[in-house]
Amino acid sequence: MTATDTSAQSMPRFCGIPTFMRTPLAAHPSEIDIGIAGVPYDGGVTARAGARYGPREIRNMSSLTRAIHHVTGFNPFSTCRIGDVGDVPFSNLYEVEQAHDDIRRFLTPFFASGKKMLIAGGDHSITYPVFQAMQPARPLGMVHIDAHTDTWDSFAGSKFTHGSPFRRAVEAGLLDPKRTIQIGIRGAQNSDSGWRYSLDSGMRVVFIEEFDRIGVDAVIAEARRVVGDGPAYLSMDVDGLDPVFAPGTGTPEIGGLTTRETLQLIRGLDGLDLLAADVVEVAPPYDPSGNTALLGATLMYEALCLLAASYCSGK
Repeated sequence: MTATDTSAQSMPRFCGIPTFMRTPLAAHPSEIDIGIAGVPYDGGVTARAGARYGPREIRNMSSLTRAIHHVTGFNPFSTCRIGDVGDVPFSNLYEVEQAHDDIRRFLTPFFASGKKMLIAGGDHSITYPVFQAMQPARPLGMVHIDAHTDTWDSFAGSKFTHGSPFRRAVEAGLLDPKRTIQIGIRGAQNSDSGWRYSLDSGMRVVFIEEFDRIGVDAVIAEARRVVGDGPAYLSMDVDGLDPVFAPGTGTPEIGGLTTRETLQLIRGLDGLDLLAADVVEVAPPYDPSGNTALLGATLMYEALCLLAASYCSGK
């Protein structure tokens, strides 16, 4: 596999193995610079399941995505070796902590080899074992796009739901709350403990009303200020967008970001030291049109461009 191997991408879009953007399958870290992995797991949801189908449909819709970015002219496939490493193989889907161990074990060799990774979820609980697999030398900064802070504590007896990954990550010393910004937060809650934890721990929380008031450019500047020059992670929950754009998700909240705002926001993160990124909570059963999966694939491509540019810069 070479950086310029685009033979599969030149095939008709309905042909070939449905890897992400029809990139080559990769079995070993030595074959890639950036790996794309699926985590088909939604055992951490607190309401509507369905995100287990997210990686498959994101891959299907990614056949519509082309290589060269129309704004920057950047082609991530011409700069580094990109491969789809497949899905996490689960040994136990019915115990959340054991399923998270499967995620951690699968991804650890790639991160240990210094590879950048792009993850398709799955519910948001998967980000905590991704952080564990990364084993960062210092706590990560994070840009987090979401309707929810995901810093609640326990729910129905579990501390590892999709509402708690970033609280667990801070407690484990994997995430630096003072280098974390959460963007698009909204929606009523039965408890304010998640909002309070984020704010009290030092996270910068941009509620959707502030986003509307100050605008995308100001939020980009704030994100860059908060994250700084250190290693960082980009986590994108599709429920950060308004459900008119992303109905296929388990916990929709009206009044969210538009697709254009989200694309502008992501592109404004160019130059950050991103080690990995994820797109989570795509739940195809709630959107038979496929538009939410197309959104997921597009966000994956935008994140891939950021990771590839970061790789080229030596970060």
